[in-house]
Amino acid sequence: MNNQQALLGRLQKRKVVVKTRKRGFHAGSRQSNKFGSSMEFSDFRAYQPGDDIRQIDWNVFGRTQKHYIKRFLDEQELSIAVYLDGTSSMTKIHSKWEYAKGLAAALSFMVLAGEDRLLFAAVSSEGIQPVKRKGSIYSRRTFLEIQKHEGGPMAKNFLGCLKDSLLKQQQLAILVTDGFEPIKEWEILFKKLKGLKQEFWFFQVLANEELAPSYSGDMKLIDSETGTEVNVSLNSSILSDYEKRLKEHNKQLEAICKRYGGQYIFAPEVRDLQTILFRDLPAKGMVR
Repeated sequence: MNNQQALLGRLQKRKVVVKTRKRGFHAGSRQSNKFGSSMEFSDFRAYQPGDDIRQIDWNVFGRTQKHYIKRFLDEQELSIAVYLDGTSSMTKIHSKWEYAKGLAAALSFMVLAGEDRLLFAAVSSEGIQPVKRKGSIYSRRTFLEIQKHEGGPMAKNFLGCLKDSLLKQQQLAILVTDGFEPIKEWEILFKKLKGLKQEFWFFQVLANEELAPSYSGDMKLIDSETGTEVNVSLNSSILSDYEKRLKEHNKQLEAICKRYGGQYIFAPEVRDLQTILFRDLPAKGMVR
């Protein structure tokens, strides 16, 4: 518990950086370089759960009996979506799933702690309703809920499910997945995100046994998403070919991600999560 509290304390001091800085529909705690001084009044908007109650204009409440807060020209919030791959290829390996959840939970915590709007979706064929929250009062609760998420049963692939969950009104889409779908399908998604003018971060989470399998001999392999079975005889040559193909796939995935303006972060479970959060992301200018 102390380790978790220390982690959240460090995360609370960080903020997600979105380069486009597209103006949101509501006020927030971020300062823009475009819209003037924070003392420059714009208008009012209705109070929403998660807003700072100190911003309520009590004079307006006295006249209308409704809660409104002031909106200033240089205050903007970000709308950020975190899509966690909750399909079978992620959840079947316990350590991989726990790592992916920890990463998604930490990123979601930072979004909310920065007083931004979060859409979190554990994407699987179950059709789980996405969580929509705003503000730091929900940050710890959301972090814990994501950590406890169990994932769905056997499911179709991540991209097949994501197309039903992808929303348009986001400045940033964060994808936490193993990236095993065909490169052409990823290119379609990245092209769509670019067309929506959304920045995107791609975290590729892989288990140790996926990177360097230690299996040998005659085995029956079962596709966790389709249930398809295949009998194989594994030897050093086949495993070497598998590792070579995986490295080439990952290389192409990184290249296509960058081609469409995305950030690619290789996140194997062997790499310490805090190293990614507090060293890798700040080094890339993704978090400050």
